[in-house]
Amino acid sequence: MKTANMPKSDSYREFSIELLKDPEHAAGFIEEILSEKDPEPALLSNAIAKVVEARRRTNQLSPEARECLEKLNAMLTESGGAELYGLAELLDAIGMKLAVTLK
Repeated sequence: MKTANMPKSDSYREFSIELLKDPEHAAGFIEEILSEKDPEPALLSNAIAKVVEARRRTNQLSPEARECLEKLNAMLTESGGAELYGLAELLDAIGMKLAVTLK
């Protein structure tokens, strides 16, 4: 198994964006944030922004994705992500969970 060593001089943000260029890693990253017991909408927004940045750097970000990000950021700012985290909480209560998978 290949392990990732955190760089000592590069910024952590750059390191994490580099890791998020891997679509499977990015999906798992967002899924993990959505499964947090104490939801933090700012954390979710930040995670999504990092994944979008990683996709942009690999030239895999469509104009539609940028528009969707703007809409999602507005929703998370307004509602604090209550809808997303409410759905995750309900699913957890009935023995299910949200999953983020590759298309």
